[in-house]
Amino acid sequence: MKIIILLIFAGILTSLASSLFYLLRDDGDSRRTVRALTVRVALSVALFVLLMVAGAAGLIEPTGLPR
Repeated sequence: MKIIILLIFAGILTSLASSLFYLLRDDGDSRRTVRALTVRVALSVALFVLLMVAGAAGLIEPTGLPR
């Protein structure tokens, strides 16, 4: 489960970096930037849903501060 979460997080960071690159590189044509940011948002939503499902199924446990 940890590997899947890390891979999705790496995909989010890669998409964010590529959107910054396209934003700086393309002059006036922002389709690639918008596409990269759309992928980032989709991966973020997928990661959130995955964490909620894994938490509800008991696959992961919250580890907060001890009481």
